[in-house]
Amino acid sequence: MITVSKRAARQIRNSMAKSDSEGMALRVAARRLEDGRLDYAMGFDETDHNDSHSRSNGIDVIVAPTSTELLHNAVLDYVEIEEGEHQFIFSNPNDPAHVPAQEGQRGDGG
Repeated sequence: MITVSKRAARQIRNSMAKSDSEGMALRVAARRLEDGRLDYAMGFDETDHNDSHSRSNGIDVIVAPTSTELLHNAVLDYVEIEEGEHQFIFSNPNDPAHVPAQEGQRGDGG
């Protein structure tokens, strides 16, 4: 389902500790916009019996049935956009805006 990079997992654990959300799962959602691109959302949540569950780099990830197909094989990473400015990003082959990483350009996410 969704892969969480080592960098993203580290930041998610930090966020869990700061927001008193330890023990909760990371809920990830996606919806298709009118132009076909995907819009993403995430936050800490309790699991619902209809959710898809996965675990990646120590992070429990839950996805509602409405987002499962849109997030299949997506990667959640935490990258430096500009010096000192970090952001979560999704690399998702189901998103028409997706640009695959060039060979050798992508590290281990650590």
